[in-house]
Amino acid sequence: MSRLLVVDDEFRIRQIIRKYAEFEGYTVEEAVDGMQAIEICRKEEFDLIIMDVMMPELDGFSACREIRKFRSTPIIMLSARGEEYDKIHGFELGSDDYVVKPFSPKELMMRVSAVLKRANGNQNAEQKNDVFTYKGLSVDFSARIVTIDGKRIDMTPKEYELFFYMVKNKGLALTREKLISEVWGYDFFGDERTLDTHIKLLRKSLGEYSKCIVTLRGVGYRFETV
Repeated sequence: MSRLLVVDDEFRIRQIIRKYAEFEGYTVEEAVDGMQAIEICRKEEFDLIIMDVMMPELDGFSACREIRKFRSTPIIMLSARGEEYDKIHGFELGSDDYVVKPFSPKELMMRVSAVLKRANGNQNAEQKNDVFTYKGLSVDFSARIVTIDGKRIDMTPKEYELFFYMVKNKGLALTREKLISEVWGYDFFGDERTLDTHIKLLRKSLGEYSKCIVTLRGVGYRFETV
């Protein structure tokens, strides 16, 4: 049974999420702000964290940054702000998904299920000593390490998943639907820009090798070496 930590300063929101989560069979703990969430996460482990962005004491972005220093727990951010900048900022800090308020509790539970399924799949996957190299770019799939000219490149968990999938399917045209299905584990509910946001982050991380990620207009993307 998966354990969720719901972090939101609004009692009503916490209660709605708890109601639907417990109906799905999850156990739920609550925190009213970012500071309390960090304290709880230092003492206990959770399978997933649902974190509001705008909170007193310490906002969700700052709490996410601190938790990422000692936990790799999947995090879904909640926010009334749907601007691309906020989503990019959340993903850069290591969040796994971003849901805009007001949200459908049923949709949120679908996203929770998808993120958990993906996280569990990564943990249970067989480890292989696969290493891909292209000039100064090296990708160690089993160690989850990407280096450029010997320097390790830091990426968020979702960036790693997306990049590894594209590299493993080098040379193939990957539709947006295929990437979303394979990396996120579900179809987006009206906001496909999340994929484009992660592609932007990947290109920024890859520097001179960003050209290896080719945009296929009207189709999707392809990883290629030239």
